[in-house]
Amino acid sequence: MLAKVFSALIVVKRRSLFQHFPDSFARSWNLWEPRALVFLSFSLQTALIFLGNRRKYKHQMWVTVVLWIAYQIADWATNFSLNVLSHGQVDCKTNSLDPNYETMAFWAPLFLVQLCSPDTITAYSLEDNELWFRHLFSVVSSFAVAIYIINRSWTGSLVDYLAIPMLVAGMIKFAERNWVQYMASSDQFRDSMLPRPDAGPDYAKFMDAYSAKESEGFKIIRGPLIETPTEEDPFQSSAAKINNIPDEDILDCAYLFFDTFKKLFADLILSFQDYKKSRSFFHKHSCKVAFQVIEVELGFIYDVLYTKAIVIYSRSGLALFLRLISLSLVACVFCAFLIIHRHNFRETNVIITCSLLGGANILEFYEVILFFSSDWTMHWLGGHKNLLVDCINKTIYFLRCWHLVPANKRWSDHMAEYNLLIFCLKEKSATPGQIQKFIRENLKRFGYKSKAVPSELKELIFKLLTEKSRSAKSIKECKQLCALRGSLVLETMGCLDQLGWSVEVEFDQSILIWHIATDMCYHLSTNSSSAENSQRKISKMLSDYMLYLLVMCPFMLPNGIGQIRFQDTCAEAINFLRERNSITEVYEACTELLQVNTKVMPSEVKGDRSKSVLFDACRLAKTLQNLETERQWKVPIGSEFVT
Repeated sequence: MLAKVFSALIVVKRRSLFQHFPDSFARSWNLWEPRALVFLSFSLQTALIFLGNRRKYKHQMWVTVVLWIAYQIADWATNFSLNVLSHGQVDCKTNSLDPNYETMAFWAPLFLVQLCSPDTITAYSLEDNELWFRHLFSVVSSFAVAIYIINRSWTGSLVDYLAIPMLVAGMIKFAERNWVQYMASSDQFRDSMLPRPDAGPDYAKFMDAYSAKESEGFKIIRGPLIETPTEEDPFQSSAAKINNIPDEDILDCAYLFFDTFKKLFADLILSFQDYKKSRSFFHKHSCKVAFQVIEVELGFIYDVLYTKAIVIYSRSGLALFLRLISLSLVACVFCAFLIIHRHNFRETNVIITCSLLGGANILEFYEVILFFSSDWTMHWLGGHKNLLVDCINKTIYFLRCWHLVPANKRWSDHMAEYNLLIFCLKEKSATPGQIQKFIRENLKRFGYKSKAVPSELKELIFKLLTEKSRSAKSIKECKQLCALRGSLVLETMGCLDQLGWSVEVEFDQSILIWHIATDMCYHLSTNSSSAENSQRKISKMLSDYMLYLLVMCPFMLPNGIGQIRFQDTCAEAINFLRERNSITEVYEACTELLQVNTKVMPSEVKGDRSKSVLFDACRLAKTLQNLETERQWKVPIGSEFVT
């Protein structure tokens, strides 16, 4: 709503400014401003359609930035364009009717179609879904402005009548978008997965029959109620791991797990039977199959929360019927505009209108291709075998081979990293000042890198998780296992007494301590074999990833004061590095930090004034180095994060 008010104020201010310019300039501006805006809106729609689904598997920063800018500007561009059109029907100097306004008014429903069109993105973040009612009010007001524009420019020509089907197509797309955002909002998403109310057997009726039989002298013996037979645990067998399964089976398994585990995204709990089915599958299959299934499963979740998947892949015939209507209307309007008599229209406007309608049809056709090449469609086709399905599969394969549709890729195979010491080395030479500080704080969110996930890391994570899950055969045991947070690893290695304090503190505090200690041990360790060097790199990647979650995605971790601890630790590290201004490398910083005497506990010096854990991490690093020297083995740094 603020965007609409702001746009209207800009338009009013623009009209007053034209009083100081020549008439020729004002006429040129009135003529070309709507043209530029309509191409801007079309460009934004194109960017959203082509990049919306690529965010799942593109790790490059430019994709995120361009998509964010396009998503934020799209609504504003539409509102501003409609305001310009609503004031563009009269000349700013003569107050006479603009002869070009009839074709320009036809662009109003085009703006609405472009605003609600992209199937590949309906929300940039989950918070956008929570604002579905605000978006509803905003788009309804946009439709009101479009209808006002069409009504004011109505002359009864064929172009005026062609605006009506475009307006209907825009309404259908608007209904799709708003319905998707409503269904993906947290409350409705949770309510949609709640089972139907079940009162169970009629207890009062049962007790009446029980009392009647008992009064007649019958001896009644009650046994336990068994609803379903208990299945035998399939992991007792020592069958070999399944390394490869067909793509159809991967899609089926992923959809099954998606339908089960989507409850976790709505803060709902799972039954123990759900846990057993998942546990059974991953114990039978290899790491490769497990990651393939999880990739597809998370892709389904992403589509439900951020795209129009709920509508376009719905089994409801109404959704498909409305989609066919909108596609047909856009195509028919384009064909009709090509054949109608247009001698009274300016040639430039005719070319622009044809280009926009043709581009809209191309984008609609591209979205149809995306529809047939998606995992949702491939999953549905997997359950239907006939000649038509085979033709569709071969066509999709051909389009992918020629790169006409996105490759069947589910994620980027990269993981983000954030390193505290590298960040502090950059900050120590930063210029002071409130403006500079504000800019640095906002750019900090882009100060991370991403690296390809090595296969060794996948194997390690899968191996540790499967081993731990074998010992958890009940919900209680699962909760106990998740609460260990690395203490079990330290106990197995026989160093719980020396290192247990580092995992018994709050979770965010433990992440920071182990992150800095891992960094020190990584840079200062020497004489490592190739196998040990691989383990070191994996440990550092896990450590940097956990800090990335703490700094950039704190909502994914348990509640705590992680942001306060991070900024206090960074402040102490920056002060330490500034006092030793000659330090320019991480290796030098680690060397200087380890030379600090930590005989006195840092908490005894700082108290509650600062939450920094910099020298607590130094104590941990020194202990790890001593254990390595005394016992001649490598502490599995980073394993506590996997646990």
